[in-house]
Order: sequence, then C-alpha cells, then structure tokens
Amino acid sequence: MKFVRTLNNARLAFFSIAYGLSGALIGGTLNRIMIAELGLPATLVAFFFAIPLLISPVRVWLGYRSDGYPVFGKRREPYIIFGALVIGLGIIATSRLAANPTKVTALLLLSGSLSFMLYGLGRNLAHNTYQALVSDRYTGTYRTRAITFYEVATLLGSVMGAGFIGKALETYDPAKLISVATGVAVAIFLLATFAAIGQESKNQVAETAAEQARKMPFQQVLRDVVFADPQVRILFTLVICTFIGTLAQDALLEPYGALVLGMSVGDTTRLTMYWGLGVLASMLMSGLFLIKWLGYMKLMRTGIIASILVFIGLIVTGLMGNVGIFKSLVFVMGIGTGLAGAGMLSAIISFTTPIRAGMLMGVWGVANMVGHAVGNLTGGILVDSVRYATGNAFFAYSSLFTMEAVILLVALNLTTKLNANTSRAHVEETEILAGVAAAD
Repeated sequence: MKFVRTLNNARLAFFSIAYGLSGALIGGTLNRIMIAELGLPATLVAFFFAIPLLISPVRVWLGYRSDGYPVFGKRREPYIIFGALVIGLGIIATSRLAANPTKVTALLLLSGSLSFMLYGLGRNLAHNTYQALVSDRYTGTYRTRAITFYEVATLLGSVMGAGFIGKALETYDPAKLISVATGVAVAIFLLATFAAIGQESKNQVAETAAEQARKMPFQQVLRDVVFADPQVRILFTLVICTFIGTLAQDALLEPYGALVLGMSVGDTTRLTMYWGLGVLASMLMSGLFLIKWLGYMKLMRTGIIASILVFIGLIVTGLMGNVGIFKSLVFVMGIGTGLAGAGMLSAIISFTTPIRAGMLMGVWGVANMVGHAVGNLTGGILVDSVRYATGNAFFAYSSLFTMEAVILLVALNLTTKLNANTSRAHVEETEILAGVAAAD
C-alpha cells in the first residue's frame, strides 16, 4: 500500500513536467519566432502573451466548479485532463499562427487573441486544479514539502523542454514548428493524463466537501469566504508584494551588468543561469529538509531578508564596480527567491481546505499573476523614468533595487499578521468536516 502511494506521488510530478514543457514552447520559442522571423510588432506579441495573465481571474471560478461539481464522481482528475487537452489545442493554434507569415490585420488580432485565450484557459484550469489535488492528497508538513517538490519538477520541465525544443528547431522551418508543437501538445496531454488518473479516492469527507462547496453560490463565497476574510486579504497582499519584491528586476539585471559594470553579452547572459541555479538549489533544500526544520513562515522570512540584503549589496557593488561580487550576489539572489518562494507556496497551500481548495488556489494564482505583471511593469517604468530624469544608469537601477527592498520589508511585516487557522475557510472546515472525518 505504501509502495502504491509512493508511486502515485511520483506520477503526480509528470503533470508539473508537462506544465513546464508548455511554458518552454510558448514563452521561450514562439515569442522569438513571431518577432524575429515574422516581423510582428513587439507590442502586439506582448499583448498576445499577456492574455493568459489577463484571464487569470477565471481561475477562481474554475476552482469553485472543481470544488463543488465533480465530473464522473471526481473533483480534480477530469478538470486536469480536460485542461491539458485545451492547453494542447491552444499550443497547436498558436503554432499555426506563428508558422504562417501575415500582415497585421483584424483577422490576425482576432485569431491570435483566441489562440492565446484558449492556451491560457487550459493553463489556468489544469494548473489550478492540479494544485488543489496536491492540497487534497497531502496533510501537515508533507503538504508544504510536496508543493515545493512539484514546483521544482515544473522548473525541470521548463529546462528539459527548452533543450528539446531548441534542438528540434535549431533552424527555423514553419512545417517543423507545427510538427514539434503538435508533438509537444500530445506529450502534454499524455503526461497530464498519466499523472492525474487514479489519484482521487472516494470517501465521505470528499463527498461532504463537494456538497458544502456548492451550497453557496459563487458570488456569496467570494463575498463571505474571500473578500470578507482579513487573513485572505493579508496573504493576497503578501503574495503580490513578495513577487514584486523578488522579481521586478527579472528582465533588468542583464542591462544593469552591461550599463553599470561594463559586462560583456556572454557574461550577462550567464546571469540567468546563476540565478536559476540558486533558485533550484534552495527550493530542493526547502523540500528536502528546510521546511521541516524551520517551518514555512521562518523559511519565507529568511528568503525575504536574504533578498533585501542582496539588493543592498547590488547597489554597493555598482559603486565598487566589482563584477565578481555581482555574479555571486545574483546566485544568492536566486537562493533568496527560492527560499521565499518555497515558504510562500507552503503558506498558500496551508490556507487551503478540502472544501475550498480549488477556489482558494485560484485566488492565490491571481495574486501570483498580478505580482508578476505589476513587478515587470513597475520595474521597467521606474528605471526608464529615473534614467530619463537623471541620465544616470546607476541611479536608475539603484532606485529599482531600493524599491524592491522596501516592498519586501512590507511583505516581511505582513508575515507577522498571518494565521491560517483563523481564516474563514479553516473555521468552516473545522465546523463541518471534523465530525465527518472522525466517523469515516
């Protein structure tokens, strides 16, 4: 029995790999082809790629449906598999769009918007329900460690996918692009199906949770369980602040290295590798032992504090002009981001309950998307504005690092006010499911 459970837990990771693979094709390949090969305006391509983020609020409603409206008696598996199918269809549609050179027309705008909307809908449905399934399957510290391990699997899927797709499309050919995209779409569907099938067990707690989830209309749940809960508002703000604070510089480190420290193109390109290794190492360590030793709250605070110190260090390094220290700080930045991310993921999954797992995962997913979008936008605007006003690249990027440090201080303060056990969803769980679990 223990062997079967371990095997099922391992199977779940294949969805994370599939999810990472889908992001590698869309985010790492199609954007380059649309701009460099097809000559489409960067603004139009950016709009297309923003669509999955713009429709992310649908995750909340999709999560509500998954919580309360089982399909074939299952709350999660069918939604994950259908979501993977929609991801695949979206990938095929977007690749066909990218494989056919065309001028910017109303038809291109419409077809591109619909293709990316299809892809985004599938991503939001499948990933949100998958996270709810992970929440359902694990308890206690196993739950917080599991969500971290599966996030590492997503990163590995992205890396492996980028390598495979890069090799297959070394020389661009429209027919080959469609062939590779179709293969990726099929692989995503098969991997997700293999991961999801047979993961849910029927019991009285699950049935009662589904009944309770659909008792309240969607609008009432939003009002009473989400918007009216101070703990939900605190965590939502914390997630946004943490993402802005750790990722606003995401696309701006390389220009900082070039403009302030005089680094070459090759050196700045490798910065992403240093950062990524730091993230991967810290998340692996978090899943293996740090969450168990420290608890997710101390882990998140450690990551936030480390990130604040790194941003201060980046400013000092810019004054010193020391490239070696800068590279080391980028690696430490990755470690801080990974620790904060692992702690935040653990906090998020600790807030979920069997009744509201899908819906609450949707809420946190929206916070994630908002944090990413606002962070990227704010970072670029701030750097451009300060550089335009002062004509000094160091001042411009230092203002960004200072802003991130301040936002992370806000996030650090918010962690002191967080208590999952007092949230309305947890109170609801205690009142309704405690007796059922004891009798089951």
